[in-house]
Amino acid sequence: MASLAAPRNPTREVRAGPVRIGGGSPVSVQSMCATRTRDVDATARQAEQLRAAGADLVRVAVDNKRDAQALAAIRERTDVALVVDLQEHYRLAESVAPHVDKLRYNPGHLHHHERKRSIRDKVAWLAEVAATNDCALRVGVNCGSVAPEYDEKFPEDSVGAMVACALDHCALLDDLGFASYVVSLKDSDPGKVIDANLRFAEQRPDVPLHLGVTEAGLLPMGEIKTRIAFEQLISRGVGDTIRVSLTLPNDRKHEEVSVGRAILEDIRAGRFRSVPPLAGLNIISCPSCSRVENDAFVELAEKVRELTRYAAEHDVTIAVMGCRVNGPGETDDADLGLWCGPRTVNLKRGTERLGAFGYDEVLDRLRQELDRIIAVP
Repeated sequence: MASLAAPRNPTREVRAGPVRIGGGSPVSVQSMCATRTRDVDATARQAEQLRAAGADLVRVAVDNKRDAQALAAIRERTDVALVVDLQEHYRLAESVAPHVDKLRYNPGHLHHHERKRSIRDKVAWLAEVAATNDCALRVGVNCGSVAPEYDEKFPEDSVGAMVACALDHCALLDDLGFASYVVSLKDSDPGKVIDANLRFAEQRPDVPLHLGVTEAGLLPMGEIKTRIAFEQLISRGVGDTIRVSLTLPNDRKHEEVSVGRAILEDIRAGRFRSVPPLAGLNIISCPSCSRVENDAFVELAEKVRELTRYAAEHDVTIAVMGCRVNGPGETDDADLGLWCGPRTVNLKRGTERLGAFGYDEVLDRLRQELDRIIAVP
């Protein structure tokens, strides 16, 4: 890959299996399997499809021991560099690390288990597991799940909370003598993604950064939001690996990789696209992944987009989340939020929960609430 438009930040190199992140290496592209991880055949097949589309790394989510046990068989069926998303279950790291190249933990989720154990002890254990198994770590800080103490310290500055959390975890890992880590700071607002990564890079230019706009949503707006962030950051030399998070059905998951590659190619060639301002209706939706508890989630997101077109000129944000992990927290900042369970959809207005509705009835109630917000007669 030719050099990008601006000199890259002088980050150190972190190795995730065969993939080099930072240290002047080409910007790598990631994606994530949307299959059930316990379904070895489907997950291995999708990992290979993503690799064939150009993914350098493929992430899978591990929610329980059954998922963890599947990793060994998945590893045997694909050569792509594998990343495991530990989410709320950091204790599963020991069982999955021998079969993957990188572990992602979310600092905001470390308090869910073993509450009497300190965060430092938990991070130290993760670093030891990673070092023993020659794995890299990603410190994955997300807007909707920042550890509560940082929200308390930065009540009016969500970006500041994310950056402070990331910096503290870097300091922990540094103190432990573990250097094979990267950081991500993600939000569904590309402006906040730009702000957070620039703030962090100014203070820790040595740490490789994983870029992404979380829950970028459906095409074409999902690509537009992602382009805004990537163009502004990579053109400044910030960013070492990327993930494009789009709401797509399983058989189109590879398009995340294609979009990411196209954005990188355009930046490298100096083709910066004019993008419309993000005024008016803003629909946020998470990328489909193995944590989605009902496959009707993607169809629901598409129906929400169609249903709400009449409100396109109103400054309203609607969030559609596919699981219990990201759903409750990452809908709080939206005017209206939907997060999907196995049989019902939880509807919220801001932080207020309005109830759980069937997939066949939630759209009617959503429209009622949207009409109240925009005061349609």
